[in-house]
Amino acid sequence: MTAYASCNIKGVWGNAAWELRSVNQRYLETYIRLPEEFRSLETVIRARIRKRMTRGKIECNLRFDLDSSEQSAMILNKNIAKKLVEAASWVKIQSKEGEINLIDVLRWPGVMCAAEQDLDTINGELMKALDSALDDFIIAREREGVELKALIEERLHAVSDEVLKVRAQMPNILQWQRERLISKLEEAQVQLEDTRLEQELVLTAQRIDVAEELDRLEAHLKETFNILNKKEAVGRRLDFMMQELHRESNTLASKSINSDVTLSAIELKVLIEQMREQIQNIE
Repeated sequence: MTAYASCNIKGVWGNAAWELRSVNQRYLETYIRLPEEFRSLETVIRARIRKRMTRGKIECNLRFDLDSSEQSAMILNKNIAKKLVEAASWVKIQSKEGEINLIDVLRWPGVMCAAEQDLDTINGELMKALDSALDDFIIAREREGVELKALIEERLHAVSDEVLKVRAQMPNILQWQRERLISKLEEAQVQLEDTRLEQELVLTAQRIDVAEELDRLEAHLKETFNILNKKEAVGRRLDFMMQELHRESNTLASKSINSDVTLSAIELKVLIEQMREQIQNIE
């Protein structure tokens, strides 16, 4: 499902922002873009996304801006500086000449160093913000899911109407077929024993009877409604139900000897295909 969410975070180290986007996809694909210093988080981020989502093409981007004042902060290693001054003073006393240049002391390797960022602390804050962005992201997907549910239920009701329409027509169709068979036999001047005639009528009725297909369609519709009301990921289950509905509608069409039933079978296929396209977007 399509969705968007973002989360901004500000710390003593600077600013960062997460952005999450998704578009429709039958399976789950994740694309993660991170600054170089946070590449180690990619596996953790991917796992968190996969734990909470099963479908969609999802883009996860992190923007990170380090505070320039924090970046330029310097730390004085007092122990090294003290030892250098003591050593320089001893040399001066022994040589009885020269001056101690404090700038040179500060330039000595290890005396002054740039303040290193506590990456563990920053990572923890970033991952907390990511969880917040994921919460908003899922809420956005749920809102779209509610809309898709309404569309699918509307089409399920339409399918149910077509099933009822076909079921109501079947007694008349069977009677029409019976009369048609008898009429053809009379035109051909073929005389069959009553027992043989009844056998032929029964076989013909069996070939065109779609009661089982209609029963299965109604059972699949009921199960689909139940699945839609589950509080969990249902996309793959709905995929399977659409396959079953499509199979029964094909059988219904193949058995049809009536234009009205054929039109209903075609309408069923159209409605099922519309649902199938929408269901591919459902988590």
